Amino acid sequence: MTDLTKSASGAEGPSGPPTDREWSLDELADAYAYPSDLPAEGPAATWLRANMVSTLDGAAQHDGRSQPISCAADMRIFGTLRGLADVVIAGAETVRLEGYRPARAREAFAARRAAAGQGPAPAVAVVTGSMDLDFSLPLFTEPLVPTLVLTGSGAGADRIAAARKAGAEVVIAGEGTRVDPARAVRELADRGLRRQLTEGGPRLLGQFVAAGVLDELCLTVSPVLTAGDAQRIAGGPGVTVPERFFLASLLEEAGFLFTRYRRTDR
Repeated sequence: MTDLTKSASGAEGPSGPPTDREWSLDELADAYAYPSDLPAEGPAATWLRANMVSTLDGAAQHDGRSQPISCAADMRIFGTLRGLADVVIAGAETVRLEGYRPARAREAFAARRAAAGQGPAPAVAVVTGSMDLDFSLPLFTEPLVPTLVLTGSGAGADRIAAARKAGAEVVIAGEGTRVDPARAVRELADRGLRRQLTEGGPRLLGQFVAAGVLDELCLTVSPVLTAGDAQRIAGGPGVTVPERFFLASLLEEAGFLFTRYRRTDR
């Protein structure tokens, strides 16, 4: 894996000289570390990053899943980002399509998480207005950390009861059957989950973008073309004025580009 940051953009990237070997998980954790200067409280105390993959022609999925356009290095970064996060946020459709399971504790990140005051594994937070989820799945019944279900105040009482019976924590983060993305971020932060990672899908990421709460995008550009009508990495209504992000780091391996963009005001 080669560090292209300085030659490509002049932006600050992972420390050390360029390399074309496989980076260790510890090196990746340093490269993708959350900002160390976050304030103790207030809106700026929370950092929401997204992790997505896209083909050269803009497809975020192939046959409904992201795995076919991914690679081994992408999965190592995927695991690293999870290893650093307090909470992983995903939309209900992504949870169903990708077959989500509980996040697991990994020895490679144990000391780092303990030093940061984190538990052994991140919580998973599922965003759903309809509560159309199978609460008998291991994601809800067998996690190291209770799974959170973010929903609206109009969610059915029977579905809320089913979620709680399975061991999930239900968090009201919107009115009616709608989850407000900014409120979801705040509700998680209020529970001490300030290092936030969303893995989509495209509809959920689009909501975070439209709400102006996304701080960082970790985007893998896959060197393949798929054509077709697959979704982009972010969907839904557009923003009035496009928001500018800057390139924080850029890595490359076997034609895959692993980019990290941050908001210019963070």
